Amino acid sequence: MTRLLVINPNTARAMTGLIGRTARAVAAAGTVVDAVGNAMGPESIESHYDEALAVPGVLAEIRRGGYDGYVIACFGDPGLDAAREIADGPVIGIAEAAMHTATLLGRSFSVVTTLSRTIGRARDLVHRYGFERACSGFHACDVPVLEVEAARKPLFEACARAAESDGCDVLVLGCAGMAGFCAEFSAELRVPVVDGVSAATKLAESLIALGLKTSDRGEFAPPPPKRYSGPLSTFGTQG
Repeated sequence: MTRLLVINPNTARAMTGLIGRTARAVAAAGTVVDAVGNAMGPESIESHYDEALAVPGVLAEIRRGGYDGYVIACFGDPGLDAAREIADGPVIGIAEAAMHTATLLGRSFSVVTTLSRTIGRARDLVHRYGFERACSGFHACDVPVLEVEAARKPLFEACARAAESDGCDVLVLGCAGMAGFCAEFSAELRVPVVDGVSAATKLAESLIALGLKTSDRGEFAPPPPKRYSGPLSTFGTQG
């Protein structure tokens, strides 16, 4: 039996529930999926400040261990590198998973996200993951994260605009809260629409089945022993 922990980096319970249902819908019969929300930090992640303060809670969940693999279910992939240093199994961020998946389905993809201010972060991740040539554009529906699950019309319009103006082969949804629209939008727009939570869940399962995890040679080796102070004193490392 495979045990997978899907972490919602914000504290919104309703979104954690949606994320859990999305992951379980695609998980194999032999996979147990637990979904948890952040115990500390922002109720939604819509700025660099939000993202930075969400990371300690994400790492606290990873440090507890007990799972074969982990999914970080926020499109900014907050804390992904740090999580890979301390996790016993593979850790997948939903933005990286969605972009990789999109390149298997077409030559180009466009990202449709929530607020316009988050486009810069999505653009940074496209460059970091090496998808500059594959990414055709970025579009925002300008709906806050906590409202996007009920915002079908503006989200669909943003997806339609992206497909038409960019001429892309695939659409990537840039928020975990958008997961419920994939099949519907794909059928109406006649292009594959990728949700990162589903993609990350299947990628994590695949790596676990192959017996693979993050390399501990070089950059992602466990962090060296070090004491931490103040509110982060419990995050000290033993090496």
